[in-house]
Amino acid sequence: MTAQTASTVAAGCAAPDQAAPLPLSVDLDKETVITGTVQAAGGDPVAGAYVRLLDRSGEFTAEVVTSPAGQFRFFAAPGTWQLRALSRFGNGDATVTADRGVNEVSLAVA
Repeated sequence: MTAQTASTVAAGCAAPDQAAPLPLSVDLDKETVITGTVQAAGGDPVAGAYVRLLDRSGEFTAEVVTSPAGQFRFFAAPGTWQLRALSRFGNGDATVTADRGVNEVSLAVA
């Protein structure tokens, strides 16, 4: 087992920090990043929402929990993806056609 610093490992089992800057090792000419925020009807960010990434056929691919600022991020292949947010304020869906680089999307829940 290798030694790890406190800055690289969250206490317990946790998802990566969705608000953290992209790692310097990410090559946006080769990689596809889908990122955005989940917002309630009034425009306030929704912390703790579950955001699911679904493929073209609607199959579940990945899930993350939004940051305190409502942010989420997925690393995916280029193509058309469905995003689904599930929160205490309601649910919301969005479709994104992602190319290489950063693809930003907002998800409204109601």
